[in-house]
Amino acid sequence: MTSHHHPHQLLGRSEDELAWFRRRSLMQAAALWMASGGWAAAHAQARSNIVELRGDVLRNGEPLTNQHTVVASDRIETGPGSTAVFSIGDSAFMVRQNSRVALESDTPTAVKVLRVLSGAVASVWGRGTDRQIILPTATAGIRGTGVYAEVFADQGQRGYLCNCYGTVDLTSGSESVVSQSSYHQSFWAEPTPRNGRLLTPAGAINHTDEELEFLAGLVNQRTAWQITGRKGSKDGSGGASPSYSSGPPGSRD
Repeated sequence: MTSHHHPHQLLGRSEDELAWFRRRSLMQAAALWMASGGWAAAHAQARSNIVELRGDVLRNGEPLTNQHTVVASDRIETGPGSTAVFSIGDSAFMVRQNSRVALESDTPTAVKVLRVLSGAVASVWGRGTDRQIILPTATAGIRGTGVYAEVFADQGQRGYLCNCYGTVDLTSGSESVVSQSSYHQSFWAEPTPRNGRLLTPAGAINHTDEELEFLAGLVNQRTAWQITGRKGSKDGSGGASPSYSSGPPGSRD
């Protein structure tokens, strides 16, 4: 087999899986979603906030259907070959196959915490404070951004987080990083220190620009590169260098 260059690297996922947003059924569902008011209408409780379900998806242990509304305290589980695309408030989420996530909030229409227990989630978040993505090995504070997060169970729950654009405060143990990215800044959150560190630089893996653009479009947003018309090198460096610090979080004001 000849190797050919991909704009993204794959680790345990398939090209086909990353092309979910190109399916005609989803495009039709998304067009209908936008035509009938999009997230604002769903937010006003007029109808379901589910854009598309594929395969077997459970909510709080029960089968999830397009007629349901996902609220910010639900647990979502996807089976093999299954995906869930939905918005809650001004944020959009795509849960990949074989994933388990738990949403947490004190209000039904704004996710405060996205816990990725296993598998992977691509997400675009509207601006807001006190929002977090929690992986088994790290916590990420979100401030209006696009983020891809994945948990590698076969590597001891090793966490992966890409700040596709925006600002993310990433913490693991006593280490913290403030990541500011215009184009994919990626990190491993290690279960045990690697070369003395829990948070280490990573390459951009398992997600595409188009996935983030699709999710942003669902909630009337655009990605940083759509706004500037500029992409960097998709090597995980983010087009800027992250500021790492050790010590207790909060000790770096």
